[in-house]
Amino acid sequence: MITDPLFYAVSIVAVILLGLSKGGFFGLGVIALPLMSLFVPPLQAAAILIPTVMAQDTLTVWTYRRDWSAWNLKVMLPGMAIGIFIGTLLAAALQPVHIRLAIGLIAAAFVLRHWLGQRFERLASRSNAATGVAFGALGGFTTLLANAGGPAWQMHLLPQKLEKFTYAGTLTMLFAVSNVMKLPAYGALGQITADNLTIGLVLLPAALLANYAGLWLVRRTPAELFFRIAYVLMLLIAIELIRGAVVEMARG
Repeated sequence: MITDPLFYAVSIVAVILLGLSKGGFFGLGVIALPLMSLFVPPLQAAAILIPTVMAQDTLTVWTYRRDWSAWNLKVMLPGMAIGIFIGTLLAAALQPVHIRLAIGLIAAAFVLRHWLGQRFERLASRSNAATGVAFGALGGFTTLLANAGGPAWQMHLLPQKLEKFTYAGTLTMLFAVSNVMKLPAYGALGQITADNLTIGLVLLPAALLANYAGLWLVRRTPAELFFRIAYVLMLLIAIELIRGAVVEMARG
């Protein structure tokens, strides 16, 4: 068992961010794993979060049970399964810092493209079945290795301008299915241990309280403001992922 009090303090911050993200402010949760990775390997941090995210998924799936896009799940879930499978095969060979850098660069480019697209329509992205499969796979790959599937999935969903709760519900379903799919992978990689699960359960109360707070905030945020916040959060998180990865590589 990890005994460092600072690890638990940082982990509580991480699961609070996860809770707000699960509640609907998607993107904040991307920061959780890099924070915990300051103390433990990224795959172990992701395994520790499994009880937390699955409990949060139960709450948010029930909340958004009527608000999701069947077409998007149909095209994205097969790609997600492929991405998780490839990530499992490559987990031992890839450095998490490179994954985080790639996620940050892609997410930043996506947001800038969206903002430019408001002035230059030809630069605006379009979503179709092919982008659903592709971004589903990219998100499956990155969620396994860095618990960061959200940015890739948002790249497919945000340009569609779905109704606010449909958007939130579809992402909720993607997160929930991906966490179930990742269980066998983490087991095969030796990360489903009694110690990791126990730590995850210790963090659970803070995570669920934050989850309720996120749901409450989403329901009281106007749709236009909600999506503005979503893009800004995505850019800030992308910048932080890039900064952290560059610093880590420079030290290495």
